[in-house]
Amino acid sequence: MPLGRKSVEMAADVNVGSDSGLADDPAHMPLEDLRAERDRLRQSEDAVSFVRRLAQGRIDLVTAVLTSRRDGTGEVSVADIVRSGVGPAPGTGSARPPREAHVEADHPLLIAFENLCDQLGFDDMSESSTERLEALEAGLRAFESEQSEIRRRLFGQIDALTAELVERYKSGAASVDALLDS
Repeated sequence: MPLGRKSVEMAADVNVGSDSGLADDPAHMPLEDLRAERDRLRQSEDAVSFVRRLAQGRIDLVTAVLTSRRDGTGEVSVADIVRSGVGPAPGTGSARPPREAHVEADHPLLIAFENLCDQLGFDDMSESSTERLEALEAGLRAFESEQSEIRRRLFGQIDALTAELVERYKSGAASVDALLDS
């Protein structure tokens, strides 16, 4: 059974409040708090993006197994699995440059994802019925979709904080020199 949105958000330590944005108005946050909150949200987004990519990869694997069963071959080679994941990458809608991300193996969201895969029987794919594989695929797709929504909301919050930082630099309320001196 897929994890619900609430348990996923708690596992990710993601503070995504209402659609209107942050709990605190960025315009009223001290500069240090603004930067710290943006860094915290970026770390959360790193974890969400990482497990989302893992889910996408596992979906590709399950899809390859299902396709081989449906076309009657019944066998899945490594080449079949690789081919199932090759093609145009789906657009993320993000013009953000890639950043190096570090997600610890014991991150709560990664553990929650692994538990989900265990519950859905990911490691038993070769022994699973077609119906169970379809349920596995559906569960992984639901998880990936939840992560995409969380990621979208995190980006909204990060963008609001970044816009406030830019505004402070433009207005002179924050100084690049002070940032370089620290």
